[in-house]
Amino acid sequence: MAPDASDPELRISASSIRLRKAGVPVVCLTAYTYPVARLLDDHVDLLLVGDSVAMVLHGHETTLGASLEMMIAHGQAVMRGSARACVVVDMPAGSYEATPRQAVASARRIVNETGCQAVKLEGGVTVARQIAAIVAAGIPVMGHIGLQPQSVASDGGYRIKGRTQENVAALYRDAEAVEKAGAFSVVIEGTVETVAADLTRQISIPTIGIGASGDCDGQILVIDDMVGLTVDRVPKFVKQYADLRSVISQAAASYAAEVRSRTFPGPNHVFSAAADKNKA
Repeated sequence: MAPDASDPELRISASSIRLRKAGVPVVCLTAYTYPVARLLDDHVDLLLVGDSVAMVLHGHETTLGASLEMMIAHGQAVMRGSARACVVVDMPAGSYEATPRQAVASARRIVNETGCQAVKLEGGVTVARQIAAIVAAGIPVMGHIGLQPQSVASDGGYRIKGRTQENVAALYRDAEAVEKAGAFSVVIEGTVETVAADLTRQISIPTIGIGASGDCDGQILVIDDMVGLTVDRVPKFVKQYADLRSVISQAAASYAAEVRSRTFPGPNHVFSAAADKNKA
């Protein structure tokens, strides 16, 4: 039976995540599909429909392959599959940067068409006006600072942040800008551990780490990385809790062998002429 995703009383809200500052760590994972959302819902506080879906499920080289329509479609699937977790949908590149008005329109479309609890966008000082406008429109916002996947092309690649005094100062400005703009939390990605830990102490909203610090107020990983489904390079900061890639490969090999040897389908997997055995 599918979860009752329509009952808002069952949901962990963005405001309740905000209250988790310096408390029990917030457990977050990405989710892009209905079955995965169902599996994760009981175990996490927050499900992020990340624009990483463009790479993980659609085979793009970067997250820039994500579109507003793609994010909405996956957001709808995750909302159908979950009833408890706070669901946050990423705003893809190109949907918010131009003006606060554009950002509000995109955020409204995401929330209206998915029913999610919040949106997430990347950047600090440069998008503070957009965050403030979306929050003023009544939509909770999760920020994202440090390594920003939507900016890797202009940034010269996936570069760890916080290794120079200039960059550390910029990180503090970004964190403060996101906080003052009204975000309920902020992801800190790919940042030197001591810097991420100090940022967590300096701001009043929860920090969600990914390749950051164990002192952050919560942690997030890409689900495919975490369960060993990633087919390309796995980032250093990922701990793999399962090896589903091998499980799937072995299952496919067994299936192929049985089909070729005509041992599948067997008697238990075909239908007889008896009337009481017609159910699939």
